[in-house]
Amino acid sequence: MNVHEIAPVDQVVQFVAWLGEGRKLTQTGRLRLADARELVELLGTGDRVDPEIGGRVFRTKSSDELHELTTIVAWAKASRLVRVAAGALVPVKKNAALVSRPDDLWARMFETFGQLGLTLCPDGWFPSVLRLTFEESVEQTLRLLVSEPKDVAFEEISGLVWRIAQARYVIDGTPEQVEHARKANDRDLRTALDWLSRFGALETGNGDRYTLTNVGYAGMRRRLGAPRPGAPVLRLRVTLTDSENPEIWRRILVPAAIPLDRLHETLQAAMGWENYHLHEFSAGARPDGRPAALYGLPDADLPHADERQLTLEGMVAAHGEQFGYTYDFGDGWDHEIVVELHTTARDGEDYPVCVAGEGACPPEDCGGIGGYQHLRQVLADRGQDEHDDLLRWLSLTTAADFNPEFLDLAQINARLAAVDLRPTV
Repeated sequence: MNVHEIAPVDQVVQFVAWLGEGRKLTQTGRLRLADARELVELLGTGDRVDPEIGGRVFRTKSSDELHELTTIVAWAKASRLVRVAAGALVPVKKNAALVSRPDDLWARMFETFGQLGLTLCPDGWFPSVLRLTFEESVEQTLRLLVSEPKDVAFEEISGLVWRIAQARYVIDGTPEQVEHARKANDRDLRTALDWLSRFGALETGNGDRYTLTNVGYAGMRRRLGAPRPGAPVLRLRVTLTDSENPEIWRRILVPAAIPLDRLHETLQAAMGWENYHLHEFSAGARPDGRPAALYGLPDADLPHADERQLTLEGMVAAHGEQFGYTYDFGDGWDHEIVVELHTTARDGEDYPVCVAGEGACPPEDCGGIGGYQHLRQVLADRGQDEHDDLLRWLSLTTAADFNPEFLDLAQINARLAAVDLRPTV
């Protein structure tokens, strides 16, 4: 049997079946070598037991040396299919039925892959920082892949993972030592991506590029809390107040049960903002015209109710089907949001999704609607004193590169696909 001939899901199923009622472990909590030898053949892991190198046999002393088998066992543990009890590895009986439901088992293993950092990034002479940031790195890599309508180069994924490592730990030393650390990170990252590819979540293309498979994309959407078919969905029209020529608006479908903090992230992605600034939702009206309620992140200096504690459908039920959203209290980007339709999620469709809209998002920090109008006037007139300064500020070569009417729904929906809909509290 060739290495990698059996998919990881099938290897886990066969392993659990082999385990039966349980198998004794060594005193150090590892598989006994006789059992490990049997499993290497049964599961087709391709591990070499007692390898011969240069005419010399190197005896395998522990099942830990059999890295493929160790990964399958660790994955079964992480997926709560097996556990250690009284010096033995035994099945978790309440989850026994999972091995007979391939789709559910795949989803469980996909969800728990991030727990395999210490297994896939082994200790040694030069361990990688990835073993310590593995779960976050896997999560952000998958979000990057789900947010891109095309495949992603390994260099881009590697750069993302390295930035995560640098943000969590001080990585210093000589340039050569830092470079060794980066190479160790890349080495273990490739191992992780290889396992996800064998698992069926990723596929590789020419030029060392990766993309999510259809099942990987669907798994990632479930992982991020996408609604199941039949769940309530609201269609919203989001309009940037006082925008004109063109009016800037988006029509989006979002789960009714989305918490307001996740709705904020959805609006950022749909409109095109970069989430640099504070925000708030305003709902209802008092007799004097002020909002009846303000929702945002808790802040001692702001009169906000905790937006994480309220869903979109809860706010609509309490305050009606029109509400406001303000982003950046300095520039004051006010949005009017109207509930246009109550419907349900349909099988095979993504939520949140933007189905229509008009107008490009204004640049961040350009001074609100008044500042944006001034910016457009200056760009349209090469004789204006600020013309060249604005081009440099916007990183544009010519004013023709700025199109206030540009709208790319595919790009917007790629960003929306990466929004995490799961409650944060």
